[in-house]
Amino acid sequence: MVENKTSRFEIETDHGKEAQEIMSAVLAALREKGYNPINQLVGYFLSGDPTYITNHNGARGVIRRMERDELLEVIIREYISKL
Repeated sequence: MVENKTSRFEIETDHGKEAQEIMSAVLAALREKGYNPINQLVGYFLSGDPTYITNHNGARGVIRRMERDELLEVIIREYISKL
């Protein structure tokens, strides 16, 4: 029998400021190199492959300072708060 309960996923720590700094640096680097930041970030978040992020200005290392799920949690929380 399959249960129809929804699993809860909770992250305890607020990483908002760190996520903002990370995303600002990564977006700037992607734009400077002429990439579409949305496409590159979606590729990174879906696959986990850091090569979707340019190494320009150390952006690849910067985005890896925070786990993908934590970064996504902050981005989604911010988006939902504006709805």
